[in-house]
Amino acid sequence: MKSPLLAFLFLFLFFANSFSSLVEAKKEFNVLFYNVENLFDTFDDQTIADDEFTPQGSRHWTKRRFQKKIANISKAILSSCDFHMPDIVGLCEVENRFVLGQLINETPLAKFDYQIIHKDSPDPRGIDVAILYRKEQCIPISFNYIPLRDDKGKIIRSREILYACFEVFGKDTLHVYFNHWPSRYGGQTETEHKRIRAAKQVRQEIEKLKQKFRSPKIVLMGDFNDGPNNKSMKDVLMAVEVSALSKNEIVNLSSEWKKQGTLKHKQSWVVFDQVLVTGSLLSQKKGIYTKTDHAEVVDLGFLLEDDPKFLGKRLFRTYHGMKYHGGFSDHLPIRLKLNYSD
Repeated sequence: MKSPLLAFLFLFLFFANSFSSLVEAKKEFNVLFYNVENLFDTFDDQTIADDEFTPQGSRHWTKRRFQKKIANISKAILSSCDFHMPDIVGLCEVENRFVLGQLINETPLAKFDYQIIHKDSPDPRGIDVAILYRKEQCIPISFNYIPLRDDKGKIIRSREILYACFEVFGKDTLHVYFNHWPSRYGGQTETEHKRIRAAKQVRQEIEKLKQKFRSPKIVLMGDFNDGPNNKSMKDVLMAVEVSALSKNEIVNLSSEWKKQGTLKHKQSWVVFDQVLVTGSLLSQKKGIYTKTDHAEVVDLGFLLEDDPKFLGKRLFRTYHGMKYHGGFSDHLPIRLKLNYSD
């Protein structure tokens, strides 16, 4: 009698632990951001400067190359969160809704029923910020595109900041801001004022949110084209390092990324793609929350290749200069893992 009873107890404990692990797994929620570097279709849009990304353009951008590009991006997204799928994906440098539709419907991502949040931006090249989300995991309550404005209130022709509010696990609310701030093209110092303007605008939006909600749980992610210690991030957005966190502060989790950057300039890796959260996501252990070490660079091996010129590794890009290379992007994705507790 002892042997069958012991076998039963063993099986019971095994399945109980397995069930517990599955329940725990369901409490994980992942947010991904990826600058996908020039995800253009092959058609010539007369309203934007997309000529180079056409079959007749300087990059000879064909349907086959486009299909290879979206297959690569889907592979990166599928592999980004260990054994989980990202529940919210922020993307930048996408041309339009068509390329997003192709990405979620004509690649292995089609199995996961992603939905799209997108609008065309005022950017002269037509590159936009967008969101993909899994409707079974989160429900969008509202979203808004925030244009950058000059001192006179006129809209600047640049990428907009994408804000969205989601109901998560049916019980908590998460606010996300996805960013693609003005580039350094023309010089870091010469263009710094543009990123400072973007930082002021984001900070104002967050202050408005704090007046509307008590201790809102906010995630900011994006390609900021500045590092954690630049003026736009530290002095204007007022993002503090992890060591200085408090409930009411914006905490830059990427300030801890000392060994790995998100893109490489010549021989140096830099951290332009960053994860920031409000202290309320770190100080509360009920509802949705995260930890300081739950933000990371997704440095999957297939996103990199040997760097013959500057040694080490470099990004496996779609183009090197004007030469087609067939890779992924000039940025690495970044990920934030969140958990939920009753």
